Amino acid sequence: MNSTMPAAHGAPRSRAAALGRLLVLTAVVPAELLLLAVVLGSFALWFGLGIFFLFPATTRLARAAAGLARAYAGRWSGVPVPPPYLPRPALERTLHGWFWTGHDYQKNRRFASVSRTLRWLWKDPATWRDVLWVVLNPVVGGALAVTPPLLLASGLYTLACTVLALPTPGLAPDLAPDLGLGAPLALPLALPLALLLGLALAAAGPALARPALRLHGRWTRLLLGPTERSRLARRVEQLTETRLEVTEAQAAELRRIERDLHDGAQARLVAVSLRLGAVAALIDRDPARAKTVVTDAQENVAQALQELRDLVRGIHPPVLAERGLAEGLRALALDVPLRVDVRAELAGRAEAPVESAVYYAVSEALTNAVKHAGARCAAVDLVHADGLLRAEVTDDGRGGADPGRGTGLRGIQRRLAAFDGTLTLVSPPGGPTRLTMELPCALSSPRTSTS
Repeated sequence: MNSTMPAAHGAPRSRAAALGRLLVLTAVVPAELLLLAVVLGSFALWFGLGIFFLFPATTRLARAAAGLARAYAGRWSGVPVPPPYLPRPALERTLHGWFWTGHDYQKNRRFASVSRTLRWLWKDPATWRDVLWVVLNPVVGGALAVTPPLLLASGLYTLACTVLALPTPGLAPDLAPDLGLGAPLALPLALPLALLLGLALAAAGPALARPALRLHGRWTRLLLGPTERSRLARRVEQLTETRLEVTEAQAAELRRIERDLHDGAQARLVAVSLRLGAVAALIDRDPARAKTVVTDAQENVAQALQELRDLVRGIHPPVLAERGLAEGLRALALDVPLRVDVRAELAGRAEAPVESAVYYAVSEALTNAVKHAGARCAAVDLVHADGLLRAEVTDDGRGGADPGRGTGLRGIQRRLAAFDGTLTLVSPPGGPTRLTMELPCALSSPRTSTS
C-alpha cells in the first residue's frame, strides 16, 4: 500500500512528446558522466587510500539518481520500476549500553551508525546494480535516447542540403553548390536519392521515438528493478509486520471480549446467583418476596442472554455466516443511520475469514462516514474479478480523511494486510470520500439453503 515512487503516467501519446522526452534523457548524459567520475573517485579513495567516508555519500547520490531514473521510467516510458533496496537494519541498544548494528557491537552511537550504514550499503545487491547502471547507462541509455533525435536531425540536414543543391534557372552548372554528389552529369540522379534518404531518416526518427522510449524504460528496469533477493526480503518484512499487527489486533479483540464478558454477562450471572441464594432463604418465610426475586433473576438472565448474543454477533454476525457477504452488508446497511445503497456482483462466496475482514472493514468505513464525515448517504459496491474481491465505499461527507490522523483507517489497513489486501483512499477536502479495498481470493459456488 505504500510506495515512494511517483505514479506511472504511461507512455506518451504523441511522437513529438516522445522525442522531447528522449532529448531530455540525452541532455542528462553529461551529468551521468560526472556522477560516474565521482563514484569511481570515491572507490579509488577507499581502496587506494582507505578513505571510506565518501562511499556512503556517493552511494546515496547514485541512489538518488537511480530513483529519478525509476520515476522517469514510470512517468515517461510507462514501465514502473519499484525501488529494490533492502530495509536498513535497526540500531538496537543492549542493557549494558552497547549498540548492536546487526553485525557487531559498538560503544559509541555514532560509530555504530556509521558501521551499520556501511555494512547495509555494502551488502545490498541493489547498491552494486546502481553502480553498474552509473557505469553503463551513459553509453547504453544515452544511445537509446539519442538515436531517434539524431535520425530526425540527420534527415532534416540531408533534406536541407538537397534543397540547396537543386539547380537554379539561369545559373551555370559550374556555379551550383558542390555537395560531393559527383560531376554535374550525376547530379540529377543523386538528388532524388538524397531526397529519399532525407525523408527516410526524418520519418524514422519520430517513428522510433516511442519504441526507443519504452526500450529505455525496460533497460532501466533491467538494471534498477528489484532482484529476487530484495523481493523476498521485502516480502519477509511485510509478512513480519503483518504478523505483528494481526497478533496485536487479536490480543486487543480478546481483551475486548473478556472485558465485555466481565462487565456484562458475567456481572449479571453473578447477580442472578446472589438472587437465587436469597430465594432459598425467603421461599419458606416470604413466598411473595421470593417470587419477586425470581422474576428479577429471570430478567437478568434474559438480559445476559441478549448481551451474549450481541457479543457473538460482534465476533461473527450470523447473517454473514448464513447468507454470505452481500446479504450481510445489506443487513449492515439497515443498522447504519444514513442511506446506504449496496450493489453486489458475486458469483459465489469467498472464504469465511475474507468475508469477515471485508464485512468489518466496510462497517468501519460506514461508521467513519457517520462519525467524522457527517455523510448523509453512502454507496457500497462489491464485485469479484480477476481473482480480486473489490469493495468500494463512497460517501458524500466533508472529506479530508487521513490514515495518519486516526486509528480507524489504520485498523482497516491492518485487517486487510492479513490477507495481502490493499486499501486505496481518495478523500479531497469537501468530499466525496472513496475507499477501495481489494483482497486476492477465489469464490466458491453459492451454497443452497437447507430450509
